[in-house]
Formats: sequence, C-alpha cells, structure tokens
Amino acid sequence: MSSDILSKIKELALMKQLDHANIEKVIRESLMHVLSRKLFAENKLEIVMDYENNYLAAKFMKTIVANDEAFNEISVYNASEYIDNPQIGDMIEVEIPIQKLEPKLIKNAREEIAIKIKKLEEDRKMFDFENQKHQIVYGKIKKSEYNGYIIDIGFAEGLLPIDEQVENETYKVGDHIRCFVQNIRKKGRDLVVVLSRAHPEFVKKLLELEVPEIPSGEIEIKRIIREPGVRTKIAVIAKKSNIDAVGSCLGPKGVRIESIKKELRGELIDILEWNENAEIMIANAIGPDLTEKIYITDKGKFARVIVTAENKNLAIGKSGKNVRLAAKLTEYKLDIFTKDEYEEKIAEERRITSHVNELDGVSAKISEILRVHGYTSVHDIFNASILELTNIDGIGKNTAIKIKEASKHF
Repeated sequence: MSSDILSKIKELALMKQLDHANIEKVIRESLMHVLSRKLFAENKLEIVMDYENNYLAAKFMKTIVANDEAFNEISVYNASEYIDNPQIGDMIEVEIPIQKLEPKLIKNAREEIAIKIKKLEEDRKMFDFENQKHQIVYGKIKKSEYNGYIIDIGFAEGLLPIDEQVENETYKVGDHIRCFVQNIRKKGRDLVVVLSRAHPEFVKKLLELEVPEIPSGEIEIKRIIREPGVRTKIAVIAKKSNIDAVGSCLGPKGVRIESIKKELRGELIDILEWNENAEIMIANAIGPDLTEKIYITDKGKFARVIVTAENKNLAIGKSGKNVRLAAKLTEYKLDIFTKDEYEEKIAEERRITSHVNELDGVSAKISEILRVHGYTSVHDIFNASILELTNIDGIGKNTAIKIKEASKHF
C-alpha cells in the first residue's frame, strides 16, 4: 500500500464514479478490521487520515516489553524513541504510517479493500439501474440465446426473454428496438436487466412519451389492459374540464396514437374515457357506437350488453378479444346479445325458475302428475315434445298441446 494512498482514493472515486466518502469509509473500516485481529480493546486503535499531507497511518497503544514479539508490543529499546525512561508493562501510543506495516498486513488490507470497493461498484450500478427501472430504453440486439435476446442498452446489457416478446414480432441481430425495463435482478455477482415488449406498462410509457398532458398530470391513465400484438385498451380521464382526454391521446388526425401503433407494429389501441358509472364505462369499453343497451345485475359484477345483429361480431371481436379485454378493463363479466337473443335468454331463465303450475291449463292434479314424472319447471315442458307429454298417464293430447303452447309464450 503506497504512501500516496489518499490521492489514489480521489482517483479511484472519480474513475469508478463512486462517492469519495464511501471509499474513505471502506479503507478506514478495512484497516481497522485487519489490524484489530492483532490488537485488543485496550490498544485503542485509530486510523489517521490527513489529505492535505497525503498521510495515512495507524495509531494505537503498545505494551512495553523486554523484547517485542507481538504486533501490540514494543521493546524497551524502541520505546525510548517515544518516551524517556520507559518501564516494562507500561503502554505508550505509537503512530505507524501504513506503508511501514508488515507486508502481510498490507496484503490482507488490500484484499479486503478490493472486495468492499467491488461491492460499492455493484451497489452503485444497482442504484443506477433502479433509476432506469420501469422506463423505456433504446438498444441494439447483440445476440440471440436460448432464453432470449441480449440487447445493448448503453448503460448495460439487457435480456429480452422469450416470454416478454410479442408473438407476431420478429427480430434479428443488429436490429434497434425499444423495450420496457421490467426488472433488475442479481444473478450471482452480475446484474441482469430484464426487458419487455409485451408488458402493458410498455404501451403506457409510450403513451406518456407521446402525450405531454399525461406526465404533466392533466390527464391520468386509470387502467390499461393488453393482449400483446393484438389489442390494448386504455382508460383515461382528464383532470380539467377543458381537456379532451381521448382526443389529446389520439392527437391531431390521430398522429400520436399512430406513432405508438407503428412502434407496436400494428397492434390495435383503443383509447376510451374512464367513467365511474359502470354502465357508461362498459359501453365505452365495448365501443359506445356498438352498444344499444346494458343490463347490470343487482348482485355480483355481471352485465349483459345488447347490440344490433350487424354489430355483434365487432362487439365480440376476433376470437372474442374485444369483449374479453373490455371485461378485464371494467372488471365485469360481459355477455353480448342481440335484442332477440336477450329476450329469448330472459324467457329461458324465466321458464327455468318458474314452476309448472304457473302455466295456463295446469291444474293442481295435472301439476302433481307432471311432478311425479319429473316435469317440475316450465322449462321442462318447453323442452318436452307433444309425444313425450301424451305418453304420461293422465295427460291427454289436448292437454299436452295446450301446456306446450303455453310454455312457448310464458
């Protein structure tokens, strides 16, 4: 350990981009730890640092002995350099420049300092990386590995895992792409920056970059639901009455949202207005121009959405994706019906929950005969054929026809 150790602390702090005070603390603690192994509490060890004179030393008490053999001992002869008339058994304070310590002690101190500075570097990198967490980064694909792509993102290398890629997107080495920093994790002594292009927050961050009213707080993104590569639904709300939240996100002639779609390689993006009213919110999520009427159940989060026959496929979406994302966004279970389908569904439910004796033409006697043969609800009669009903003892053909017709119009 050279005599210019303190000047090297400053150089090291600058080179490693580390805090000067932290490096000083590491050196002080490392020297204390190494030297304390050879000393006791009564030796009162101190580390002296004088930056002005570039001086680093260890100060501690030594016991005066006839012939020193231990680190915490000093011979009578050597003690006479510090005090007059030294006496065996007394203790005197000595100050030893670090470079004059035993080579083995210096070596041990160097090793401990190196380990702790490495830890400081890791902590500093982790801090820098944490500042990049949940941000968008731009990088170049360096190579493809079994678990994903390695991407040079400037301050580090990131991993774009297979399950964080969008299924219909293709990449090759050399491509430049944007990614969302999903997580920073340690793998052994290395830090791994986990990237994503499939995370919903990726779309949210892209929107924040395109729409200045969002980072300014004038518009709030209330909820975002995404099916990567297919469709994303984003509910927004304006904090001021004079701001059109949806219009601001779309931009003039849709330029803002088109920029995001281009980055997402054609993924559909629905921007809709958030509303605390469940009926309005469901309509917005499905598409306000597609919905005719919405019925919400009194209990549970279930809703039936009425649409025209022409709009039914659009409301459901390809492979059911539109209604599925709308359900996730609104947190309601949604069923899509045309008016005729809805009325038939209601009639079916009414028949299921209504007893057979509620039908016109069903007396108490006929009701009991039907019950004995397993026909208890109006729905049972509706599903039965005339032949099945006339095969029941006590049910004539005219009665069968009459109650069958009654079940159809119940």
